[in-house]
Amino acid sequence: MVKNLWNDNDAQTYLDNAGPEEADRQLALRIYTSHIIGQDPDMVMHGGGNTSVKVKRQDIFGNQIDVLHVKGSGWDLETIQAEGLPGVHITPLKKLRQLNALSDEDMVNLQRSNLLDSTSPNPSVETLLHAYIPHTFVDHTHATSMLALANMPNVEEVIKEIFGDHVAIVPYIMPGFELAKVAADIFDKNPNVDGLHLINHGHFTFGADAKTSYELMVEHVSAVENWFKARAAKAISAPSQSLNPTSVLPKIRASLARTMASHTQNPDQPAPFLDLRSNNQILGFLARQDLSSLATRGVATPDHVIRTKGFPTIIQSDAQQAIDCAIDEFVAAYKAYFARQDARISDRKTMLVPTPNLFWVPGLGLIGVGSNASAARVAADLGAQTVQVMEWAEANGGFHPIEEDDLFDMEYWSLEQAKLGKAKPKPLQGKAVLVTGAAGAIGLATAVAFKEQGANVFLIDRDPQALEKAIEALGPDHGGAVIDLCSENGAQLSVEAAVNQFGGVDVLVSNAGAAWSKSMLEMDHDTLRNSFELNFFSHQKIAQAAAKVMIAQNTGGQILFNVSKQAVNPGKDFGAYGLPKAATFFLLKQLALELGEHGIRVNGVNADRIRSGLLTKEFIESRSASRNISAQNYMSGNLLKREVEARHVASAFVALAMADRTTAHVMTVDGGNIEASLR
Repeated sequence: MVKNLWNDNDAQTYLDNAGPEEADRQLALRIYTSHIIGQDPDMVMHGGGNTSVKVKRQDIFGNQIDVLHVKGSGWDLETIQAEGLPGVHITPLKKLRQLNALSDEDMVNLQRSNLLDSTSPNPSVETLLHAYIPHTFVDHTHATSMLALANMPNVEEVIKEIFGDHVAIVPYIMPGFELAKVAADIFDKNPNVDGLHLINHGHFTFGADAKTSYELMVEHVSAVENWFKARAAKAISAPSQSLNPTSVLPKIRASLARTMASHTQNPDQPAPFLDLRSNNQILGFLARQDLSSLATRGVATPDHVIRTKGFPTIIQSDAQQAIDCAIDEFVAAYKAYFARQDARISDRKTMLVPTPNLFWVPGLGLIGVGSNASAARVAADLGAQTVQVMEWAEANGGFHPIEEDDLFDMEYWSLEQAKLGKAKPKPLQGKAVLVTGAAGAIGLATAVAFKEQGANVFLIDRDPQALEKAIEALGPDHGGAVIDLCSENGAQLSVEAAVNQFGGVDVLVSNAGAAWSKSMLEMDHDTLRNSFELNFFSHQKIAQAAAKVMIAQNTGGQILFNVSKQAVNPGKDFGAYGLPKAATFFLLKQLALELGEHGIRVNGVNADRIRSGLLTKEFIESRSASRNISAQNYMSGNLLKREVEARHVASAFVALAMADRTTAHVMTVDGGNIEASLR
């Protein structure tokens, strides 16, 4: 349910920061209401919707000119700033209305040529519609309830029932010049309306001030929500999950990677990320008898197609053959769709990767697909919104979105495709990385290093407060779980948690460890056993669990161990630490031998004297005092005479992850210690 988030004190804060110019004060309120619209996923999602304000400014000659500040391409309403609302001269835009036709390219060029700041982003593709509506503030959203209404065959009847003559109907037309002209003509015939409802698209409200336009949007969306809820069917018990994510998601990744590699002619094509959503509503929806029919209907609003493609793929089983078959059927259908549509148009297109971006899996949930965790999250969010849209629409006349021709025109529209961006991906984009001991110095440095190379990272640590801070430091689209790796199922639960978050695991950094200081003659049995549990068995168990997922994915993988120089160069009173580390050293080689045929590489790092774990400030001072040297000299007691830091170990892990023809290798990161050198 949408809520009115307007707060006079918050609005005043935006005004206080705006300065004395009236145009800047109006723009500040535009930013404020854009933010509170963008905060509500039932209003807009992931760059959807747009807002504008009309102001008067002085040009360089001191003349008063009419300016439209409108959302720029690539900006999100929730986080938009002034630079994301580029100013455009309105007068030339209004002259365009005299034309009978205008190409998209000419429209964009003219809008850019009339920017106040030539470095601004492209104004919204719906800039002309904002310009032609005479009100000062204009809001456009893709609210969930409005999308359900917009895709119903009786939409005009329902609009009349709810709003009377206060909302005018605009037929479906692709955004751009023609839509702006038609919508403006409809408004001119109904100048007293306070909203425009765009069939198969979304909703506009407007007003003389920011509060009026925003509160009208809230009022309209709430009225439609209430209309649907008053007619909602009695809730039925949703089935529980009957499929295990770990038995399904890696197999979907495997099948998608195979198909994508074939299309791109890239044998090293990374597997896409998967984002699983499962709740009572989704599981109940996926149990519908008409699910197969709904899967062929289309998208809730046209611009969803570039994120989710036109239709979901239904998976009915966790058998690899069944998953392969379902995806192959989608690919064949998509290629046929592309061939039909490409033959229809004169401007021939290049086919996108023909794999699904959305799955419906009865007994499990819906799954968004993307090249990274962010893209998968967006697809899943839109998929979840579409479930609600379909349920409401189907219960009140039917869900009937745009037809195939319009769908293709939107999917392959150059202005819409530009939103996806063409930046060169970072080296590890598309890699799902699992790091254990991730809240410690080496673990967090490693997570950050992988993130900087484009990977998405899942953190495991047993310290909840430290883990929370670590996840916060990484930012959105990473994750983590509080798990004790020494617990009975800790390793398996860690891998399952990463699979649930990303759909699989591509790189495991088995880093968790701790050191006990005690001589072998004084060591009790429990101390040595506890050290083996953490410093060997936790590594062995999590590597075993991760390797099984990697084999199911069939895209290779990388297992990286934090070994330690203690494995080859024992230190006095460190036997409890060195013994299991030596066993882990052998484990690394044994796994490399056994997993090579699956394309899984196994490598490690031997580090020494890193400020983490046992090497606390107090320990360093004690060890250096016993040697009668300074703490700095103790930490830099190597051939290079320089201290080795956690970030250097992290860099070694990343380097090994990108060394795609290296396995069974241990990289030494100790500043130079001949006694610990391996060759």
